[in-house]
Amino acid sequence: MTTDRDFPEDFLWGAATAAHQVEGGNTNSDWWHFEHDPKTAARESSGDGIDHFHRYADDFALLASLGHNAHRLSIEWARIEPAPGEFSDAALQHYRRVLTALKEQGLVSFVTLHHFTVPKWFADRGGWVAPDAVAVFERYCLRALEVLGDLIDFVCTINEPQMVALHGYLEGYHPPGVTNAVLWKRVGRTLLAAHTRAVAATRRTSDAQPGLVVQLPLLAPVRDDAVTRAFHDHLQHEIVDLYIEGVAESDDGGDWLGVQYYRKNWVDPASPTLFAAPPVGTQVTQMGWAVHPDGLRQMLHRAAEAGLPLYVTENGIATENDAERVDYLESHLLAVGQARTEGVDVRGYIHWSAFDNFEWSEGYGPKFGLIGVDRANGFTRMPKPSAFGLAAVADTGRVAALRPAVASTGLRAEYKSAY
Repeated sequence: MTTDRDFPEDFLWGAATAAHQVEGGNTNSDWWHFEHDPKTAARESSGDGIDHFHRYADDFALLASLGHNAHRLSIEWARIEPAPGEFSDAALQHYRRVLTALKEQGLVSFVTLHHFTVPKWFADRGGWVAPDAVAVFERYCLRALEVLGDLIDFVCTINEPQMVALHGYLEGYHPPGVTNAVLWKRVGRTLLAAHTRAVAATRRTSDAQPGLVVQLPLLAPVRDDAVTRAFHDHLQHEIVDLYIEGVAESDDGGDWLGVQYYRKNWVDPASPTLFAAPPVGTQVTQMGWAVHPDGLRQMLHRAAEAGLPLYVTENGIATENDAERVDYLESHLLAVGQARTEGVDVRGYIHWSAFDNFEWSEGYGPKFGLIGVDRANGFTRMPKPSAFGLAAVADTGRVAALRPAVASTGLRAEYKSAY
């Protein structure tokens, strides 16, 4: 039997958020303090976020109206465990209401236990280099899943462990702002161990399916010489291979693997940032990232070597120009479809991000969202034409449905939501 669909009817479609980036007022986290320290790389405070803490029910209804059947979000450790071993029933019940609202909209839940932020007290006692960091994280996971696990479909244990290690412990771009090559490698391995404990905690508390979500940039040497190739191989191991092989070789690495892809990076041992600027003429995003759609296809093939079903749990572009977002969506969805045709078991696509939100050290400048937010005017939600394009793909399973849906909305029209 033939079909003109690029994706099957049971394929999952959605978009993602992270608690600190959208909720607002996460004052007990390491990130809140990092944002308010003038010595750090952070450009501004997350402040009120986009007030998703109070608007989650309307936000989920909006996403469901845009054709989503899945949604990825995170719960905030700093709210749930405000002091060591002291758990907030109010915070846990808040997240029960959040997850119940998600189910009421018929959205499959992907719930991240750790999305970059940790409680300030955890950071103060050494963060991920403390000798008992993994055990402390496991304690939080167990408590959170005991209360929330019956409402969760997929558990994302740790978001982008390699970026937590790279940005926080080598580049100093994220908390704790350390630049130490020894700690960088140590933290990466600690986070892999934490993932394994989180998988075990999930097995003990719920029927949810646990998985690790990893950012997999396409890495290439900037020059074809022995030193550069060796440095590329080293970074390839520390940023990509360590995590895929760690999951594959674990006694229980989880039920699935999340692939997060944004860019191609050219590795340069002579660069203080480890990477070279993209070649002249390369399309780049507001983040300065090189757009390279086939990299998603290639990294899906690499991730498939872990032997688990795959979900694209983040993919998107920072741009003020929604026409660029439409192009990006089309090219990257075609890459996912091609990987499936080539035999890769990809079962869902979750766009980053659902809303324009706080983008960590870059603040509110980069615009990743399918839905704009007017933070100066009551946090009004404004779906962009790209959101309707993705809705058409989700409805039909065909990438070819994207542009006609966008055209019917009008790229130049400012669509005002009722939400």
